[in-house]
Amino acid sequence: MIVIDHLHHVSLAVTDLDRAKSFYSHILCLNEIERPAFDFPGAWYQVGSQQLHLIVYPEASTLRGTDELTSREGHFAFRVKSYEETLKWLKSTGIEIQENYYSKSGFAQLFVSDPDGNLIELNIER
Repeated sequence: MIVIDHLHHVSLAVTDLDRAKSFYSHILCLNEIERPAFDFPGAWYQVGSQQLHLIVYPEASTLRGTDELTSREGHFAFRVKSYEETLKWLKSTGIEIQENYYSKSGFAQLFVSDPDGNLIELNIER
């Protein structure tokens, strides 16, 4: 039997590191952390006790090839402190947002995509 303690990290394929870092650092306001000296480009971010790893890999089969916002595609979710403040911030950046305040999930959701189409949910208890 496997006993999972917690989620350690999520890795995402990206095509352009500078563009991806700008999104994750400046739009999502994540803190970049030191990354080992791998022989391929990427970046790591600390998110609470977990991490987000970006890997430059333009050939990745996980790249969606679209920036269409939908909650039904594979995505990961960040819990935010304030729905209203998050929505206000995202709108100020000009990024496309899908709002779902009255989600059947029981929490308010916002969906965005990074420059490579990776879907991200930002949510909070209603």
